[in-house]
Amino acid sequence: MYHFEALPLEGAFLITMPRFADERGVFIKPFNDATFQQAGIGFTLHESYFSTSKKDVIRGMHFQLPPHQHSKVVYCPQGEILDVIIDLRKESPTYGQYYAHELSAENHKAYFIPEGFAHGFKALTEDAMTYYLVSSGYHKESDTGILYNSFGFDWGVANPIVSERDLSFIRLEDFDSPFVML
Repeated sequence: MYHFEALPLEGAFLITMPRFADERGVFIKPFNDATFQQAGIGFTLHESYFSTSKKDVIRGMHFQLPPHQHSKVVYCPQGEILDVIIDLRKESPTYGQYYAHELSAENHKAYFIPEGFAHGFKALTEDAMTYYLVSSGYHKESDTGILYNSFGFDWGVANPIVSERDLSFIRLEDFDSPFVML
């Protein structure tokens, strides 16, 4: 059975995905449209992809600007990550606030991240895999982010591995958000 836990950031959920184990191994179902709809989560899958990361890699905080914004279902089928989301919707009572949770192959949890949120993570293990189900296609000109260390979150690592692109993002305080509450 799926379990949907509403997070303190409106519209975001922590999802425990169904997990079935037997002598052959494990089977996990990351997405079921009817079940998501029953939980009040409207999500249309348009693209999926995954990344693998070395321990202490930080990726983020990513999003796409309107009109190419998207919602995501994110989970970690291999290893473990510390996954972080930030509410970027101007009129939201939780604008600028973040939430973090460990996602792993072991706990079979996922996030539902609504439009108007930035997303990033830190790999807690070697070869951590992060899998994304996304409601819109990649649009290079709209793909951007917020600087990972500009919003008060303690990543718990002195020397993270961060891409030049992610280091080039603007600080949260300098971001003029185009996102609104739906």
